[in-house]
Parts: sequence; structure tokens; C-alpha cells
Amino acid sequence: MGNFGRNEWAILGTSCGNIQQLAGSIIEGLSHAYACAYADTTHNSGEAPGGMAGQGALCEYTDLLHSRQVVLRPDSGPFQQRAVLSRADVVFVNGNHHEAARQIVVVDTTKEASLQKRSAQLTNPDLIILAKGVTAPFPWLAELLRDRQIPVLQLDDIPGIIARIRELLDKCIPPLKGLVLAGGRSSRMGTDKGTISWHGIPQREYVSGLLTGYCSEVYYSCRADQAADLAPHPVITDTFTDLGPFGAILSAFRQDPDAAWLVLACDLPLFDRAAVDELAAARSHKSVATALRLDSDSFPEPLVAIWEPKSYPLLLAFLAQGVSCPRKVLINSDTFLKNASRPETLTNVNDSAEAEEIRARYPGLFSTD
Repeated sequence: MGNFGRNEWAILGTSCGNIQQLAGSIIEGLSHAYACAYADTTHNSGEAPGGMAGQGALCEYTDLLHSRQVVLRPDSGPFQQRAVLSRADVVFVNGNHHEAARQIVVVDTTKEASLQKRSAQLTNPDLIILAKGVTAPFPWLAELLRDRQIPVLQLDDIPGIIARIRELLDKCIPPLKGLVLAGGRSSRMGTDKGTISWHGIPQREYVSGLLTGYCSEVYYSCRADQAADLAPHPVITDTFTDLGPFGAILSAFRQDPDAAWLVLACDLPLFDRAAVDELAAARSHKSVATALRLDSDSFPEPLVAIWEPKSYPLLLAFLAQGVSCPRKVLINSDTFLKNASRPETLTNVNDSAEAEEIRARYPGLFSTD
């Protein structure tokens, strides 16, 4: 994690106006696929320092006509700052005022001295941009970066600049891991749903097999007292206890907060590989999560969903407000919803009567694969 977010670029080497304009063009080109943010420092010397926040308020919230604004108190630290920006996939930063983990270097002859003064900040440059009339990087800059293969583009090549940043961001998409919810008490069913043999093997094994082709690792989510019985399959035991699936998702993120988690329950006997295909293909890493639903009038299914890393702080924030329902999180967040092309795949079975009904309705379906 950098100063502002997981992915951040400081743009430096030219005027603040040019930096703002360039950042705006990049954000405009990327915002359909990535959640973007911009960090800067005010340039209005006559402006009060943070309004009410500058006068001692913890923060200032303003409901504007077309947007909302939150101003943090001047003494707010980096953790509060990152919390505000946690939903962003990428943060572009005015490098004249702030440092970031990666850099975009503009070669502008009018700002050469300023850039050279900040040469120590060029720790991980990914792109060199030549301002109008400039044909090559400054000799001292070329010497500084001589061992790096860094693309050089013209400032007016906005499509090329966007394509380069998009290429880098595409390599930073969080890896997908699988979480099979096998820790329920199945009190209504009277037997562990994960052990029911719908397809010739215990359902938890069937679900794990469905996810294996899409996820780098697949875990059973379970209570601590179940872990020994589920060995040798990898497990994540509940560290947020007595919260049901909400706690299971949080426990997965506690183990790996930088992964996205494909969560699937064990009470969906009709859910198959084609349904996983549909969910995986719909994944929107720009959103907090991607979830299936029956139709446009239905609620999202939080246990048939891909939860992105940015949902972790959001889940914790909901929990801090007394909300431990993952569906409420999806409903009240930036969730990408996909109508299931075969709604029957989302049929869940909670008791023996429902199980018999499903077997009777699909007599030829449940056989050994």
C-alpha cells in the first residue's frame, strides 16, 4: 500500500495546471474500467485551511448538487487518508506536492530545475512524457534512468498514454481465490449441507472443484472445531466468530486482503460450471463486488459473488455500524449485478423437504460426474 492507495502514480515535471489536465484526461479514458481518484493540494492561497475541518471539526461533509465532498482535518494521518480513497483502483497524484510509489515523468523545459530537484522521488517511473517541442529526455534524466526500459510518449498522445497506464493496471488486477462456505450448522437440514451428495461426491468437494479452474487457491470456510475434519483440504477458520457468512468473508480477507474472493455456498445443488463461467466473466474489478441475482427486481446473492479487496474496509465499516448482513452491504454499495441467465441455478436448499423437491424436479441431473 502506498501513500494513497494500492496503485498510485505521481505526475511530475511540469506545471500544476498541466498535471491536472493530464490526470483528468487519463481518468476520463480509464474510468469506464477502473475506479480512479486524484490527489492534490489547493492552489488558492486565500482559501481557509479545510473550512470547518481547519477550525477543529473532525471532518467536513458537504452535500453538493452533483457530488459530495468530505474534507479531513489537517492533522488527519495517512490511515484516514487511505480510508477515504480505499474504493479507488488507482490514484493519480500531483507530484509537485506529494510523493507516490510510482511515477509518470513529464519532460518540460520550463520545469527542468524543479524536476531535477525532485530526482530522488523518481523511484519507480513507468512512463516518460515529452512536452510540446521536446524531442528527448534531459541528459541527466536519461543517465538517471539508463538501466530502465521506460516508454517515451508525446504529451499530445493521450490515447497512447491511457493505453500504457491501462496495460500496467491490467497487470495489477487482484488474483482470484475461492471460498467454499462449509461452516454452517445446517440446523434446518438436520445434516451438514456440505456432506450431501448431489453429484456423486460431497457438495463441498463438488463446489471446490467448480472453483478450482478459476481460482489460484480454493479454501473451505469453517469453524475452528471443523478444521481437523476437513483436512487435508486448505481451510480458513472463522476469526470473526458468530457472524455467519459475513464473518467468513471477513476471515478470508484477514488471511489475504489483497486477493479477490469468489464466494460460493454449499446449498446450491443446481449451480454448475456454466454458472461459474457466467459469474467470472461478469467480474467488474472496478466495483466493490460482482454478484448474481435472479432478475432485475431481485436482491443480489452475496454468497454467489466475487468480493474485491476494496470491499474489505467497507465490510468492516458496515460491521462497525452494527450491520453484519452481506446482502445489505451489496445493496448499499457500488456492486455490479448480473442477472443469472438460468435463474434455477440460484435455487438454494435449506431443509429435507426442499431437497426432495429438487431431486423430484430434476430426476436425471444428479448423477456422478
